[in-house]
Amino acid sequence: MKKQARNFLLLTTLTAISIYGINKTISVTSNMKNLLKTDHGKFFNWRYGNIFYTKQGKGTPLLLIHDLNPSSSSYEWEKIRKHLSKKYTVYALDLLGCGRSDKPNMTYSNFLYVQLITDFIKTIIGSKTDIVATGESSSFTLMACNMNPDHFNKIIIINPTDLSDLCKTPNKRKNALKFFIDLPIIGTLVYNLVYSERNIHNMFYNEYFYKDYMVSTKTMDYYYEASHLGNSQGKYLLSSIKANYTNINVIHALKKINNSIYLIASNEKEDTKEIINQYASCNPSLESSYIPGSKYLPQMEVPNKLLDTLNIYLESK
Repeated sequence: MKKQARNFLLLTTLTAISIYGINKTISVTSNMKNLLKTDHGKFFNWRYGNIFYTKQGKGTPLLLIHDLNPSSSSYEWEKIRKHLSKKYTVYALDLLGCGRSDKPNMTYSNFLYVQLITDFIKTIIGSKTDIVATGESSSFTLMACNMNPDHFNKIIIINPTDLSDLCKTPNKRKNALKFFIDLPIIGTLVYNLVYSERNIHNMFYNEYFYKDYMVSTKTMDYYYEASHLGNSQGKYLLSSIKANYTNINVIHALKKINNSIYLIASNEKEDTKEIINQYASCNPSLESSYIPGSKYLPQMEVPNKLLDTLNIYLESK
């Protein structure tokens, strides 16, 4: 029995060392291209971590908020940011847990991002701002506006999240999954498998782009690097997302908000019209439009078409 226990302990130790080695290798190789530089940006020293952001252009302020995903970053706006900066002072940040911003070991809640956006506007922008947000970031953008309407002007949301999905809450099963992903070695391995190069490619081909031949290798390299910056600590955000901590029911806020809200949806995205109808039923005054030939990220797939729509909304009174 002692020999069996000793062999089991030895096997367990060797397995742990092997997995640690795999994780370390992925952490090093994923950042070798050093694509996500910080040379042209600054850091907002926020209470929960340093937040990377860029500022360019002159005019009224415009804040760009990327999708809430460990592989996402402000690179999402690369193809339209320069054009927008001709008329606006454009701010683009990496959300906490994403890109070049800090990725602390904590539970990432919807209210955490409400605080981040509100504090960023108060401290860095310093005046009322228009906002463009993508997908999963729509919920905390709306909640922040509902809680602090004086800091927000127009809100434009690209492919908002299904309202029924936002109503999902944490439970024992989801918390068990979160605990597993948060584990030091095996949880990191699981995270690295989820955000492998192959899965990043599949994400773009199946969900993000309508025309898969439009996806560049460079774009996927940016997303792969972003997901592994900081020794794959994006796993703490992933575990919080999977456990539904980043969700919140926004129906009451939608009904209450008096700010102008514009929804931009992609024609080729699944259930897009049903989702837009959900939002319209809560707030009949909001406006919406559809972008043809794109899925989840029209700002990357069809930037010129999206710019045309953004300019209409941003310039409207």
